Amino acid sequence: MPAPSSGVDAMTPYQLPNPPEAQREIVVESAIPQDERLWVPQAENVWFRPLCLNVSTGYWMNLLRVRKSGVLSRHRHPQAVHGLVLKGRWRYLEHDWVANEGSYVFEPPGETHTLYVPEDVEEMITYFQVNGVMYYCDPYGNYTGYEDVFTKLDMCRAHYERVGLGASYVDQFVR
Repeated sequence: MPAPSSGVDAMTPYQLPNPPEAQREIVVESAIPQDERLWVPQAENVWFRPLCLNVSTGYWMNLLRVRKSGVLSRHRHPQAVHGLVLKGRWRYLEHDWVANEGSYVFEPPGETHTLYVPEDVEEMITYFQVNGVMYYCDPYGNYTGYEDVFTKLDMCRAHYERVGLGASYVDQFVR
């Protein structure tokens, strides 16, 4: 760490303006919320909690919460995905490893995998950063649907309007 300039206290905050083009930060004080309305339904017993929806570069960061066992989805990513398991565990049917609570997972671009939550897991919560698109497919690679930052944004707007928070509630997560 460089030494502070002569006569300047290390606790002095940065004194110059940030670039005017720089976007504002996002601070989510309680990422795992007490208010159930903040979880956006994705499928039966599957929700996500948006944390950042970056429309300028096409990625999103969210918590995925699953309260059921079985296959969640089979999908491919054209870009890397990062995950950190906060609660429970899951695995991909195509691999022999298990992502347990505290596990970090890197999913390389181009891989197709099938997310499975074991029967003895009551609740799984994983923090994901998804870059680009999730391309849903059958076991033979035939297209069945997709999600991207814009479909996630639309889901959030509709849900937050429906539960009384207003469609604009999601705007705090958009960059």
